[in-house]
Amino acid sequence: MSTLDFIAVGDTVVDDFIKLRDARVHCRIADEDCEICMRFGDKVPFESSTILYGVGNAANAAVAAQRLGLSAGLVTNMGADAHGDAILKAHRSAGLDTSFEVQHEGAPTNYHYVLWYEDERTILINHHRYPYVFPDSLPEPRILYFSSIAPGTESYHDAVAAYLERYPNIFFCFQPGTFQISLGPTRLAVLYRRANLCVVNKEEAQRILGLPDTADDVPELLQKLAALGPKVVVISDDTRGAYALENGNVIHLPMYHAPEPPREKTGAGDAFTATTCALYATGMPLKDAMRRGMVNASFVVQRVGAQEGLATRDMLDAALAQPTDEIQ
Repeated sequence: MSTLDFIAVGDTVVDDFIKLRDARVHCRIADEDCEICMRFGDKVPFESSTILYGVGNAANAAVAAQRLGLSAGLVTNMGADAHGDAILKAHRSAGLDTSFEVQHEGAPTNYHYVLWYEDERTILINHHRYPYVFPDSLPEPRILYFSSIAPGTESYHDAVAAYLERYPNIFFCFQPGTFQISLGPTRLAVLYRRANLCVVNKEEAQRILGLPDTADDVPELLQKLAALGPKVVVISDDTRGAYALENGNVIHLPMYHAPEPPREKTGAGDAFTATTCALYATGMPLKDAMRRGMVNASFVVQRVGAQEGLATRDMLDAALAQPTDEIQ
């Protein structure tokens, strides 16, 4: 691996999109806290199955950075099987450096099922526990992006923290995944303190801080997350847009509305986070980077999966050049 602009660290998976046509959605109020329902003990028809190789939070971020013109690579683990081979092929085709993508004999590659109904998805996940070893020989990138990884990897997180201590000039972007959030901010205190940028959605912020879902004052959540040590904190809040706290100042951007309604929403958060991180870390003002992150998210949801719709820098700039009242 040569010196890269952007290295992402985290699990990669195969996503199998199963498009449902016979289901119901029940929500408590205001289209929130929803559940998808199907007939129990029956044969439930589906419309199609689409298999996508080499996705996942970190992989999506690496591909996003590569599309934006940065040289990118991925540190990840997978099985030495046909699915792992297909992932490597997909990543090389996307232009990623795969030098630190490790295949393990006798271990299966992560394979997730995505139940796709209307424009939303419910993902059935199973992260296999590989013999994770953070590579000592990893060269110093401009940006290190750390996201979702399997349970039981506490020592791996310590190795990432030690690596970042060895290279203090790296811009560190932390997008904690489900297991990382469950560990709590005390166990990962070093990573939160080291983060140049920490990006989560509102529900994730509530879980990190141990707060109920009624604690929905986003500026207050920003302040509480910032107290953990990240230099800049960004919280996305679905249709209410995104907020950031930078140098004590709160930034709010309303949701960007694409000309077409979303087809399928997988990867929108990854596109927003990775784009914001890549552009902000390379010198763009935070508000401008977040704007482009929102536009990239709107491009992704026009396609199936998290990577096909990812845009180039020129595409994002062109979209923002169009007259609109949605972004101020």
